[in-house]
Amino acid sequence: MMMDYISTRSAAAPKDFAAVLLDGMAPDGGLYLPRRWPSFSASEITALRGKSYAATAFAVMRPFIGGMIADDALRAMIADTYEGGAFDDPDVAPLRPVRDTIHLLELFHGPTLSFKDYALQLVGRLFDHVLEQKNTRMTIVGATSGDTGSAAIEACKNCRNVDIFILHPKGRTSELQRRQMTSVDAPNVHNIALEGTFDDCQDIVKALFADEAFRADVGLSAVNSINWARIMAQIVYYFTAAVTMGAPERDVSFVVPTGNFGNVFAGWCARRMGLPIRTLGIATNRNDILTRFFESGEMRIEQVTPSLSPSMDIQISSNFERYLFELLGRDHDRLAALMTRFRQDRFFTVEDVLMQRAHEIFQARRCKDPETAATIAQIYTETGMVIDPHTAVAMHAALDLHAADPQTPLAVLACAHPAKFPDAVSRATGTSPPTHPRLEAVKSLPEHVTTMPADTAQIAAFVRARRNG
Repeated sequence: MMMDYISTRSAAAPKDFAAVLLDGMAPDGGLYLPRRWPSFSASEITALRGKSYAATAFAVMRPFIGGMIADDALRAMIADTYEGGAFDDPDVAPLRPVRDTIHLLELFHGPTLSFKDYALQLVGRLFDHVLEQKNTRMTIVGATSGDTGSAAIEACKNCRNVDIFILHPKGRTSELQRRQMTSVDAPNVHNIALEGTFDDCQDIVKALFADEAFRADVGLSAVNSINWARIMAQIVYYFTAAVTMGAPERDVSFVVPTGNFGNVFAGWCARRMGLPIRTLGIATNRNDILTRFFESGEMRIEQVTPSLSPSMDIQISSNFERYLFELLGRDHDRLAALMTRFRQDRFFTVEDVLMQRAHEIFQARRCKDPETAATIAQIYTETGMVIDPHTAVAMHAALDLHAADPQTPLAVLACAHPAKFPDAVSRATGTSPPTHPRLEAVKSLPEHVTTMPADTAQIAAFVRARRNG
């Protein structure tokens, strides 16, 4: 059955999956969402029990594709992604017991040891498949606060029809995160170290997408979580984890370390599709715009402060627009007005009745650096498990939420391998985290990166000059 997609900001004509995949962002500046949500019955969820990750991925994603890719081709791409050797655990996204009803959902078994691999390894294959069919080429421009860039580059470095440009804030990613991006030597890969913050990187990407002439000239698309295909692929591991924890016969909960809201929104999508998720915990670090919103109903931009969990050092949560659109009853005009105010005044507010609805599913907690370090140490002392700082932010929230609801199985999303943050982990535990051969390999490779000011016009000129189209 055909699946149509709409923009959050206008009632423009719906688009199909292939168009949404290649567009990334809607021409009106909005984000795409399916016009209707697929629904899974309890029996359909039960039928996923015992299936491989790839088989579950096909079942969960097929309705969103809407027939735009033949089933055999889709199955082959999914199998190649999750069973072709890129992921180093046979369960792909294994669930490990921590204590009581708390589990760790390990999402760091892909080629860049980040949860971003779980979507982007497939998205790269989807790009090449659709572009081959259309006999065209595209240019990806993305912003990263750490892991998205390396995962996107890893996914696209061998794509025949894609040029990729990744902006990262200079000096604000970890050494290993940067090297995972800049050590890739491929003619279609371009790294830009921006003299600014992640929000500056993200603002430039959004400005380029808003420039219709530039967008058409270079065939611009997005690989950040503003691309719906990223969210679609992330929904899968909520299903695999929930079924392992006992769904649909019992409710389950998740806690997600988040800055951009994309990963936790995928959990909301899974719930909207029928997965019995009781609570989605939003775990933020000291850059706590999301926690402040769920506490007060006000979304207000403040200064970005570097932390032990740099991938979450964000004040503009680009994916929050998708949830806000749903919270507003899919009111395009009101959503667009709020986004305009946010851009102009750097804040907006939502009335109490809507916040009450949001609190039915979301609970938000903040975790500052001392608490992050203490949580890494606590989990290591109690269990011998080593977790990275982002996972520690989520674990800190999970311990609090678990105390209030100890009977509901809860999964903490472990979104990065601890070896990516050796300094923070070793200071907290007194011992170096286990290394990983994929990280060791990049330490001695030469870097390929261009430092540039936070200037949209200069970035646009660089993209035009360097792409291969």
